[in-house]
Amino acid sequence: MWRLRSPYSLSIPINPAYVKDSHLCSSPLNNTFSPVLLFQFEGKTSFGMSVFNLSNAIMGSGILGLAFGMANTGVVLFVVLLCCIAVMSAYSIHLLLKSAGVVGIRAYEQLGNRAFGQPGKMLAACVITIHNIGAMSTYLYIVKSELPLVIQAFLGKQVITGEWFLNGNYLIIIVSALVIFPLALMRHLGYLGYTSGFSLTCMMFFLLSVIYKKFNIPCPLPGHNTTAPNSTSHVNVTCEAQPFTVNSETAYTIPILAFAFVCHPEVLPIYTELRKRMQCVANVSILAMFVMYLLTAIFGYLTFYTAVEAELLHTYSKVDSLDILILCVRLAVLVAVTLTVPVVLFPIRKALLQIFFPDKPFHWVRHITIALSLIISVDLLVICVPSIKDIFGVIGATSAPSLIFILPAIFYIRIVPEEQESLKSRPKIQVQGSDV
Repeated sequence: MWRLRSPYSLSIPINPAYVKDSHLCSSPLNNTFSPVLLFQFEGKTSFGMSVFNLSNAIMGSGILGLAFGMANTGVVLFVVLLCCIAVMSAYSIHLLLKSAGVVGIRAYEQLGNRAFGQPGKMLAACVITIHNIGAMSTYLYIVKSELPLVIQAFLGKQVITGEWFLNGNYLIIIVSALVIFPLALMRHLGYLGYTSGFSLTCMMFFLLSVIYKKFNIPCPLPGHNTTAPNSTSHVNVTCEAQPFTVNSETAYTIPILAFAFVCHPEVLPIYTELRKRMQCVANVSILAMFVMYLLTAIFGYLTFYTAVEAELLHTYSKVDSLDILILCVRLAVLVAVTLTVPVVLFPIRKALLQIFFPDKPFHWVRHITIALSLIISVDLLVICVPSIKDIFGVIGATSAPSLIFILPAIFYIRIVPEEQESLKSRPKIQVQGSDV
């Protein structure tokens, strides 16, 4: 996100009237896509706006870890992995759309219900909840990491000297109590939904800044700022890009990439809003994010090489903690992630209400208790986690592959009837192979 999770993905009204839809874009991903059944829903969203919305859903904090991934795999291996994850993500969206079209469902967890009954619905809701908690954790970790540097810059300090108001652990508690918790108490999102567009704008600003700084930061890094927070004693003196690299951090790369491409719970609502529904929306959105991710990784890596940190933006504090451009980027990112946290919290709360209180009417005590419990739990998690790469690693290795690869494949196998495609048909054999 910023992977901005749709707050409506867990409770979308279903129209039982279906319509055949043959507006499918010809591409390698849908050459077996026959006309399928979807909602008789008068979509009003243009192709361009749908691409923008889905790009917002894909874009997340994972972009900050891509340069770190390239530094620990090498340029060639990273590009290969990025291509594979992007293609598999687009293909799994194709499977979701076809499964949804067969049964006329436009909510991810409802596909689980259709495939496996109530256990399937609960499984999908739990996976989405775990993933969104991970997304919340990455956002708050960014607050913990970047807000002290912003305050430090405003105070004109070259280094953090230990004051409590420069301690990230205290700051996330303060931000959670004064900003996030009050916003999380709202019953409806209202204008918070517009943080989606603001977040994507912030990321474009971030990318342009990364490209610009590549040509303004010397290599090797100057040694005068090695006392900056979280700086390492290692300075790359060769300044040479490696095509292939294998080390103890290489294993984090695939989870980071998987985390960066999760958008699948938002695909179906966006798809049904289209005037003409087509796989091209997913293909164009993923291609756009692929280019943006690749540029961020390449220019971030070529700026710092092996000195790059798991959170790219934080690495710039090694050069000049008072840099005005980076300060502006930090401020924009902090505002975006702070406003995004309550938006991400909404579908988590809806999922928990469906799991534990499925038939209960709205009650303020439950509403407040769930929000408070989630915020406290995530704050404690972020305080205890030493690096954002650990969050990327855990979520990217568990819930992200489930949402991208595993669940769409098994939904497709279970939902598409054998009369239409048998288990021995080429499409289902491909699905089973990709799932393995």
